[in-house]
Amino acid sequence: MKEKGRKNVLKKILTTVICIFILFAVLVVIYQVHMHIEPTPHVDRMLSETSIRDFDAGAEKAPVVYMTKDISPEGLMAAYNALGRVPEGKVAVKLSTGEAGNDNHLDPGLIKELVQTVNGTIVECNTAYGGSRTETQMHMQVAKDHGFTDIADVDIMDADGQITIPANGGKHLENDIVGKNLANYDFIMVLSHFKGHPMAGYGGALKNISIGIASPAGKEQIHTANLRRTGKDINLSIVTNQNDFLESMAEAAKAVSDYEDHGKRMLYISVMNRMSVDCDCVSEPAKVDMHDIGILASTDPVALDQACLDLVYKAEDGASLRNRIESQNGYHILPYAEEIGLGSTSYILVHLDE
Repeated sequence: MKEKGRKNVLKKILTTVICIFILFAVLVVIYQVHMHIEPTPHVDRMLSETSIRDFDAGAEKAPVVYMTKDISPEGLMAAYNALGRVPEGKVAVKLSTGEAGNDNHLDPGLIKELVQTVNGTIVECNTAYGGSRTETQMHMQVAKDHGFTDIADVDIMDADGQITIPANGGKHLENDIVGKNLANYDFIMVLSHFKGHPMAGYGGALKNISIGIASPAGKEQIHTANLRRTGKDINLSIVTNQNDFLESMAEAAKAVSDYEDHGKRMLYISVMNRMSVDCDCVSEPAKVDMHDIGILASTDPVALDQACLDLVYKAEDGASLRNRIESQNGYHILPYAEEIGLGSTSYILVHLDE
C-alpha cells in the first residue's frame, strides 16, 4: 500500500510540473502577441546549403553583409558607411577599368563621391591576354576613355615591375606575383562589378583581388595553378584543371588579404548591375538579360561573394548567369576560400533600405 501511495504522489507531482510548463508556454505566447514581438528588423539570414550546416553553431560570429537596392552615389555611400571601417593612409581603390568596347564596367559617376571621400587612387594591373589593356600606355588610355581619370588618379601597379608576396595555407601557390606599386598603399578599397566570367564562372570580390591585383606573370601563374613547379612553361594556352585554377584564385586572394594585415586594411563593395554572363574584360560581351539587384558591402570577401551568388540564384531572371557559373563550376572557389581561412560562406544579410 505504501508503494502504491508513493507512486500516486509521484504521478501528481509529474502532472503538476507538466501543467506549470504548459501554462508558462501559453503565457509566453500571449505576451509576445500582446507586445507584437517580431524578429529583429532588417536582418535576413540568407544562407547557401553548404553554409547552413554551421550557421546555428556560429551565428554570432557570422560576418555581416550590408545591402541596398539603391544603385546611386547615395546608396554606395550608405553601404560604405555601414561597414564602419575608415581607410587610413594612402588608399588604393581596386576596380576593373573594363576592356575597350565594353560599357558594363562601374560607372565613374556612381563611384566618384566615394573614391574622392577616401582620397583614393584607382589601381589596376595589366592583363595577360591580347586585349586593349596588355600594355600600360594602352591601359591608361582605356581608363581615360571610360572616364576613370576624370574622377581620380589612376595607377597601373605593374607599370614599373612586380613583387612577390607569400601565399600560405593552400596547395598550389607558393607566392602571389603582384604589381610592384601595391607596396605603396596602406589600405585597399575593393570596388567590384559583379557579373559572369567566361573562365571563372563569375567575377566578384575574390577575382578582383586575385587576378585583378596580379601582374601578367601572376595572372598566368594563377590560371595555370602554378605549373612552373612541374617545369612547364607558363602560358595561358595551357589548359589546367578548372578546380585547380579556382583554388589558385582563392590562394592569391588570401595572399593579398594576408599582406594587408589579414584583411584589416581592406573593405569590399560589390555592385550588382548590368550583369552580363561575360566579364568586363570581354570587348563584346553578351547582352545583359538580368535585372539590377543592388549594392552589397562587407569586410569579408567570401561572405560578400556568397551573398551575391545567393541573390543570383533567387532571381527569377538569373538563369543565364547561373548557367555560366555552373558551366565553369564557379561556386567551387567559395568553400575552398573558407577552407584556407580567407572568410566565411555563412553570413547575415542586413537590409539598409528598410
